[in-house]
Amino acid sequence: MSAQHFVFLLVKNHTHLTLACATEPLRIANMISGQELYRWSYASEDGVSATASNGSVTLVQHGFGALPPCERLFVIPGLGMTDFITAPLLACLRRAKAGGVAVGALCSGAWILAEAGFLDGMKAAIHWEYHDAFAERFPDVALVRSVFVADERHITASGGTATADLMLHLIEQDHGYDLSIAVSDMMVYAGAREATGEQRISLQSRHGMRNPHVARAIAIMRGALEEPVPPGSIAEDLGISVRQLERLFGRYFNTSPSRYYMELRLDRARNLLLQTEMSVSEIAVACGFQSLGHFARLYRKHFGGPPSSQRGRIA
Repeated sequence: MSAQHFVFLLVKNHTHLTLACATEPLRIANMISGQELYRWSYASEDGVSATASNGSVTLVQHGFGALPPCERLFVIPGLGMTDFITAPLLACLRRAKAGGVAVGALCSGAWILAEAGFLDGMKAAIHWEYHDAFAERFPDVALVRSVFVADERHITASGGTATADLMLHLIEQDHGYDLSIAVSDMMVYAGAREATGEQRISLQSRHGMRNPHVARAIAIMRGALEEPVPPGSIAEDLGISVRQLERLFGRYFNTSPSRYYMELRLDRARNLLLQTEMSVSEIAVACGFQSLGHFARLYRKHFGGPPSSQRGRIA
């Protein structure tokens, strides 16, 4: 059996944790099996080196213009990712796809694949910090909150340890459950997640509660940030009274359902201000505020400054 060759495209400021979580499971699989099941190499735009967001420098074997034959290719970006989507990078990805290579993305890499037009009509995972901006920028992509998506033509993972989850999944798929578990054990990684695992700790875990009404109420709110649903409608959907809904939010969050809902919408507005070039008025509408003045007043009160003061990208 010949080794599978993985090529990792390292974009400037890529996330070093993601790179380590991508390659170490492959190395350990080789070590445990006593065979070269996997090979991997790195590519950067200049074909010499790539600098991670933590300052680590990785020497690479290839430039974006001359990749070797490979079975899988993953793009790994990181901080300020949108500033480093270059023509050579997109051309490299398109050539690989046209050549039949399985092209995937890690961390914020789904944004780059979406920019190249690869993900329309598909499910995709991206680091949670980019969710709001990604959903606005790429409405034809079915964004999910899962740690990774492996059942589409283009595999995507949300970065960090989610990359290790994906690699363990691929090892199991290629060489069986026993090897995957042995690799996980060697990594002292007992918490490997399935693809459908959520990126962030569940609401129940964060707040130490098991109340299905509260969890469902928040799910309704999160699904209707652009067109807010009145508390009465939420309570009716849950089959409880408004008064009971208010008691539950007072118990678990020390606030009212309306206030909690408002803060969800303001948090989304802040994400869009940081991550996109949408105008403040467009963001206000996208977060369910019909009056720009009302939005600005609430934003200033909540965050201590006007919306315009927090313009910029994630740094």
